[in-house]
Amino acid sequence: MKFQEFYQNEFDGFEEYGLNLIAPKSGTVIEEAMSYSLTAGGKRLRPMLLLAVIKAYGKDLVQGYPAAAALEYIHTYSLIHDDLPAMDNDDLRRGKPTSHIKYSESTAILAGDALLTKAFELITIGNLSAEKKVTLIRELAICSGYEGMIGGQQADIDGENNSLSIDELEAIHARKTGELLRFSMFAGGIIADADKESLTLLEDVARKIGVAYQIRDDLLDVVGDAEELGKATGADNKLGKSTYPALLGLDPAFEKLSSELEKAKENVSKISDKSPSFDEEILLTFIDSLSITNDR
Repeated sequence: MKFQEFYQNEFDGFEEYGLNLIAPKSGTVIEEAMSYSLTAGGKRLRPMLLLAVIKAYGKDLVQGYPAAAALEYIHTYSLIHDDLPAMDNDDLRRGKPTSHIKYSESTAILAGDALLTKAFELITIGNLSAEKKVTLIRELAICSGYEGMIGGQQADIDGENNSLSIDELEAIHARKTGELLRFSMFAGGIIADADKESLTLLEDVARKIGVAYQIRDDLLDVVGDAEELGKATGADNKLGKSTYPALLGLDPAFEKLSSELEKAKENVSKISDKSPSFDEEILLTFIDSLSITNDR
């Protein structure tokens, strides 16, 4: 099954599950603010990747819903906090007023905190074994904490207005973006009873995807069409940001994107070799969707 078909078939069911968990019940402003940011839209890429791994193993997707929802709650909380005046100071998120504009700065901070803590509660529900739940809670804490996403965000702030090396840039995005993607693949493997070697391969696939995703984003800021992207291009260059095209050059950045995607696909094939029933197409077609061509 191709990832695009899987996504179309399964998105609505997961979306309903995840959003209904925080449907405002008591009428408090904090519940309303949490729900507001969750329902602001988005591709739900991370939770859908988690579910795609479970699907590839032919296991019950519903078992993965709590962990997938927890992951999206973590991602949403990070966006609320990213938009705050002390961080990126953004007034709009996906065409809607950001949480601190819609409500207040204090409510936005608390809504983010509430989503973060709710995420760990979610993993405790469902029919997974206690051992699996503890493993997932531990990994999500690592991936979203100072060793993962938050550490990457701090390094990104520290790197502003500084000239970074390619290694420093990769280290930032490996944590800021890559660690939640790693949780997606790892958690899917844990829930689907993947063996230890396959779990390691899935994590490496996620790391390669994380690097590729950032390179792709940097490249689209240079060669992308603003109307298609729904945002202005050339912003990174105007701000003097360290990006893959800026540090490597345009053609080498395209080559690195292709290289990371090919390495990811190789590891998916290794998993398939170990488990003949593993549906590698669902992950391979997702990886292929990240590829872009240099038309300049």
